[in-house]
Amino acid sequence: MNTNASMDLVTMNVIENTMISACREMGITLMKTSYSTIFNEALDFTCGIASPIGEMLAVAEFCPAQIGGMPLLIRSCLEEIPLSEIEPGDVIVHNDPYRGGLHTPEHTLFCPVYVDDELVAFTVAIGHVAEVGGMVPGGFPSEATEIFHEGIRVPPVKIKKRGEDVAEVWKLWLANVRTPRYNYGDMRAMIAGVEQGAERLGEIVRKYGIDVFKRTCADLMDYAEARMRAEIADIPDGRYDFVDYMDNDGVSDSEIRIEAHCHVRGERIVVDFTGSTPQVAGPINATLGVAWSATYNAILHLTDPSIPKNSGCFRPIKVIAPRGSIVNVDYPAPEVGGNTEAHPRIAGTVIGALAQADPARGMAAEGGTHLNFVFGGQDVKNNEYFACYDIEVVGWGARPFADGNNATDSINGNCRVIPVEVFETRYPWLTEEYSLRADSGGAGQYRGGLGTSKTWRCLDAEITCTQLTDRHDHQAWGLEGGGPGAAGQTLYQAADGTEWQTMVEAFNKRSTSKWSNVKIRSGERIRLLTPGGGGWGEPAARDPARVTADLDDGFISAAVAARDYGAGGPDGGDR
Repeated sequence: MNTNASMDLVTMNVIENTMISACREMGITLMKTSYSTIFNEALDFTCGIASPIGEMLAVAEFCPAQIGGMPLLIRSCLEEIPLSEIEPGDVIVHNDPYRGGLHTPEHTLFCPVYVDDELVAFTVAIGHVAEVGGMVPGGFPSEATEIFHEGIRVPPVKIKKRGEDVAEVWKLWLANVRTPRYNYGDMRAMIAGVEQGAERLGEIVRKYGIDVFKRTCADLMDYAEARMRAEIADIPDGRYDFVDYMDNDGVSDSEIRIEAHCHVRGERIVVDFTGSTPQVAGPINATLGVAWSATYNAILHLTDPSIPKNSGCFRPIKVIAPRGSIVNVDYPAPEVGGNTEAHPRIAGTVIGALAQADPARGMAAEGGTHLNFVFGGQDVKNNEYFACYDIEVVGWGARPFADGNNATDSINGNCRVIPVEVFETRYPWLTEEYSLRADSGGAGQYRGGLGTSKTWRCLDAEITCTQLTDRHDHQAWGLEGGGPGAAGQTLYQAADGTEWQTMVEAFNKRSTSKWSNVKIRSGERIRLLTPGGGGWGEPAARDPARVTADLDDGFISAAVAARDYGAGGPDGGDR
């Protein structure tokens, strides 16, 4: 690590911000030219720049789930396609979770950047493709018991070679998905993004020269490392442990234990997940890349947000994830839910552990799920199949200085909800109700953020639905005496009924939160209730003015105001 005065901080900042701008431009291109709502509305992708050996140099502010896995993805790719075989105009695609990937729907594209015949970097786009084949439309088979149920796995292959499409790769890939037109459009958008990024980065390198660019990137990573080391040095030395649980794996009823042991010594931290549950039969196992990403994600949330996001800031952090465990799955177990459901729980255990070392840094648990409601059917207007991956938002945990955020995507997502108008235009559902979920935030001196309530009525003859979510049984925990957030629920109502039922009650499924291939027909309803965040601090310490404001805003009911905060009588009426 070079921390001497020879660093040119001005040039370093200019080049870093120019690279970040190029990454943002890649993302805008991807968003504006893609076909599926998961890209052009939800923004479930990340765009970055990496060195020729896979070190992340810069990344835009899109989806953090993919940031920590980028170095592992590129290194795994280069083991199968060596640098000597990569040429200008190539684009490499890869989604295999057992080759460094994060989960099956996540497709990674690399484009080499050559300047004066020298490979100087890769531009990278990692995006969640909504339909990947497999046993359910939409790519979240919550009852899968092996990786082959999840969809097509693509090893590192060139989808473009020397600027020309590799037709055989396109044909093979599109023949294995339900929505080839949409997949084609989304892949074209990702290719356009990385190619545009390569053009912009080439301009940057030519402006400053190859030697200055390479030296500045090395300095930038050393600078990020030094900043992270300084942050870790402020955490008291010691061992800090925390445990959280996931409801089940969708196949059995056993709860899943995630155990984090954070060892802080000087300027380094080791996060050891030894003691976590062995890998399970159902699809909530996490790959090693997910364990890395979740750990980095947690520590980035607890440290100075101005630290540059590159591989340098990860150097003082070591992750121990036992092979064959829930945090480092072994082939051929399923793992599609590890990136969406296990990641937030892994990150939460790290945050919970380090909050013991420095309570001022920590936050209570957030809702910890993306709901992952996926569905598909036949579009009678266009006579083609449709598929959708719908993300919903949750309440975030309260902090030592503020209430938790309401209706925000889980810690690893940073994604948006598909607007109701777009959703109803694209898919045969009517949204009858969408609101903040009163009383869902955990009580505390600072209240947990609120989840949401959404009710859909089916307008089609038949839609095949699947869900892989969590926190129906294990609520988001509070800190320093704060209460837990409300659990999530997914409910069904028959077309001629008034009763709301769980999927276990209505369809004899094993799990209320993880179920596959349920047929929803015209007039039937689905209600999604998302989890709330945990509270921080004793509820008795909450400012009465905040309680009054929450009542006025409808964030809490009079009964909860009375029960948790002692506001008024039993009905909370006297305030």
